[in-house]
Amino acid sequence: MATRPILMKRPDQDDNGPPPNQARPTEERFVLRVDGQAKRSFSSKEPALTAGSVIKKTYPVVMVTVLDSKDGSIEIVVG
Repeated sequence: MATRPILMKRPDQDDNGPPPNQARPTEERFVLRVDGQAKRSFSSKEPALTAGSVIKKTYPVVMVTVLDSKDGSIEIVVG
């Protein structure tokens, strides 16, 4: 029967955090969501609405919203 090799950790690796390629991006206050999935976050509302309107004009069928993560309010982007 074949045995699987045992993977040894390097001495410079630690278990305290995720691997560098799996770091979460920093999330800012306004989150642009397309069909319920977060796509990007912005520090102010105007750029989020502008990006949302570009997406909505290109793909009019999708649901585009901007979530204010501080207040919890959601604004629907219309064409």
